[in-house]
Amino acid sequence: MPVSYLGYQLRDGYIHNWLVAGPQAIPVAELPASQDADFKRRVARQHYAAESEITQTPVERETFTIGDAELTWNYYRCQDDHFVDLSGFYATCHYLRAWAYAQLMSPVAREVTLVLTTNGPADVWLNGQHIHRHEHFHHQIPHSVSCRAALQEGRNEFLVRFEEVAVRECPYVMALRILGLPEDEDIPVLLPTFIEAVARRQTLERVFEAAYLDRDVYGWGDEVTVCWPEDVTESATIAIRFQEPAGPIYAESWPHAQASLQVPLLKGFQVDNGPYRAVLMPHPREYYEGNMRVKREIPFWVLKNPYSETPEGTFGERRIEALESAARIEGDLFAEIAKMALGQWDKLRTDPIREAIEKVNRREDCSDFYLMGLLGMMHRYMGHRSFPEDLRPLLEECVLRFRYWMDEPGEDAMCYWSENHQILFHACEVLAGQLYPDRLFPNAGQLGRWHREKGERMALSWLRKRGTGGFQEWDSNCYFEEDVLALAHLADLAESPRLRKLATAVLNKLLFTMAVHSFRGAFGSTHGRTYAPMIKGARLEATSGIARLMWGMGTFNHHIRGTVSLACAEGYRLPVVIRGIAADLPEAMWARERHAGELEEWCDRATGSWEVHKVTYKTPDYMLSSAQDYRAGEPGSQQHIWQATLSPDAVVFVTHPPCVSEDGAHRPNFWHGHVVLPRVAQWKDVLIAVHRLPENDWMGFTHAYFPLYAFDEHAIRDGWAFARKGDGYLALTAAQGLRLMTRGTNAFRELRSYGQHNIWLCHMGRAAQDGSFQEFQERILSLDVRWEGLSVRLSTLRGDVLQFGWEGPFLVNGQEQALRGFPHYENPYCTVDWPAERMDIR
Repeated sequence: MPVSYLGYQLRDGYIHNWLVAGPQAIPVAELPASQDADFKRRVARQHYAAESEITQTPVERETFTIGDAELTWNYYRCQDDHFVDLSGFYATCHYLRAWAYAQLMSPVAREVTLVLTTNGPADVWLNGQHIHRHEHFHHQIPHSVSCRAALQEGRNEFLVRFEEVAVRECPYVMALRILGLPEDEDIPVLLPTFIEAVARRQTLERVFEAAYLDRDVYGWGDEVTVCWPEDVTESATIAIRFQEPAGPIYAESWPHAQASLQVPLLKGFQVDNGPYRAVLMPHPREYYEGNMRVKREIPFWVLKNPYSETPEGTFGERRIEALESAARIEGDLFAEIAKMALGQWDKLRTDPIREAIEKVNRREDCSDFYLMGLLGMMHRYMGHRSFPEDLRPLLEECVLRFRYWMDEPGEDAMCYWSENHQILFHACEVLAGQLYPDRLFPNAGQLGRWHREKGERMALSWLRKRGTGGFQEWDSNCYFEEDVLALAHLADLAESPRLRKLATAVLNKLLFTMAVHSFRGAFGSTHGRTYAPMIKGARLEATSGIARLMWGMGTFNHHIRGTVSLACAEGYRLPVVIRGIAADLPEAMWARERHAGELEEWCDRATGSWEVHKVTYKTPDYMLSSAQDYRAGEPGSQQHIWQATLSPDAVVFVTHPPCVSEDGAHRPNFWHGHVVLPRVAQWKDVLIAVHRLPENDWMGFTHAYFPLYAFDEHAIRDGWAFARKGDGYLALTAAQGLRLMTRGTNAFRELRSYGQHNIWLCHMGRAAQDGSFQEFQERILSLDVRWEGLSVRLSTLRGDVLQFGWEGPFLVNGQEQALRGFPHYENPYCTVDWPAERMDIR
């Protein structure tokens, strides 16, 4: 077939368009307890090949073989971060390598500087000659290395091979920048392809890239609509498919895509809950018969389960609803447990149970999640006459041969040392020992009663720390679910009265903390750890189902471990007072908390102290929550420092991103966490966030999540962004200005503010205090705001004067306000000093 060439331009010196093959993933058997950079370098050197192993000029969609792996050259278009991003999650250890290829046309021969940015080792070949290798490992934030290169006149072929050693989450990116090229010269990037209609192909690419969805999650009556902004200059007749990621197609449309077009596909109630894709492609005949193989997939969720902002139903009714909702999920261990709890033995599928057993036997990361479910299932249901007999020996062997703590023999990729994993491993060991007290557990060479005693001892240590000092993964709307998974099993099934009682107390404390910091079912607090889908609205929070089950607010979604565990825990009952607190919407609640403790090497693999001081202000119309002056200037992998919540979907927050990916392998990523944590102070309904970015910051901006679709009204004017939801108001500004993004995955949901030093201000308001939405805007615009480098002095709607900056105290009307040293809890329902021996909740 004849070869044509796709033509592109450099972006700020970066090659933005590549042909990419891989990654080739090679399993690694050796896995020491410390998977540090030295271990990764040793693995990389063992697998290193001096030659590129690419023997023919790459062409788009052409396949080739390396070892036993068949790879294909696929087109890759970089986004604003310039990365070829192949990040992912690997439950066991793998050595990864991938190849990226592009041609550069230089009108003259010249010397240039190449800047190669990767997480791991990489090689560069230019015109077939090896010119560079580096061997660094930088797990989250990639590192740049420069080298000199000689371009020849005419065509220059770049081949980059980049590597990683993947254990659990694996950020895996590559960017190549060419410095020393004149800005006024036309220096195209060329990619070989078998597609002959190159102009048509590239028009389609540009039309596809301009499309957007207005949200990530669609409910029962929401219509999934693909939109184009009004400033699109090109148009094309295309096909749009509504389909599962790798499954059935539910709808297809053939519009002429152009400026301001909106193409409705289906409404939420027409399909099942789950992840979907809007696939943009040429007309099927052109795609399949004409070989125009170009497309773009835009991911989204459909969650048609009802979301309640006020309490609904009795616990008994919600328990059945939770179990039935979970039982409808396919391929999930906890869905099968829900069927057992409902007595639906005729609908039971054993494949998900077998798959969970196999994961535990392989000691994959998160095996403790699955084993906790298996052990609860064995305790509760294995004696039932309908329990599948063929599962019994598999379950017994799985439990007896597991590695229950990191001091036992064995090497694996399991994470033991984070707060949620610790209690899960301890709870698993307790319940395993209870099941088989007189059996030998071969891995440790000890009897079950020994494991039970050890598990109880370690679990009690964990529980005392959380009971007296609080949660290091504070208000985590992802890992509170895992804590609940362990605590619900201990509170219900532990044979030790002491352990059962303390597990119940800590579970009560966790749910009380959720209740205080929830707004209409949304756990809209600051979070010690979180993931992007759980902060872009409340519908996909892992704690939403827990809230729905325990106090009738929120929704059931695909996060079912916590809800199923609570629904099966017949020995646990939520105190009525906590349910009432979750539903309470006081005129003005000002809550302060301190969570703190000491790390221990045996369980945390670290020593030293940790603490967080957080505040929350809640009214009937909004909630504003933040962590005060938390480790400003340090990396923030998954910390969600502040959030304003007006409804389950109308949420606003600001982060400092390292990349455009929202994949959980990146910690931080585009929305969760921060490259550098800001310095934050909040005084009731006003928040100040001061950002100091590094001089070489990769993205160069901070940005706000600001979902226009979720507001009843909005306005962007005079340097401020205003939003109204119901009778709640929000005003947001930044010292370096705001720009609403109208392109990209988060079009019309993102405000960017470029600049190394920046300060964001957030004011909340209410119709009851501030009149109409228009009056609120005018009052905000009349406030005195004075920026002074990395500090600000401002007046508020309540007549206060605040002063705050990167350094120095937080002043309110000239008086210093404490940013630390808070009580453990200080709110209308509970006041207790830190550390706490008991808590009285009213």
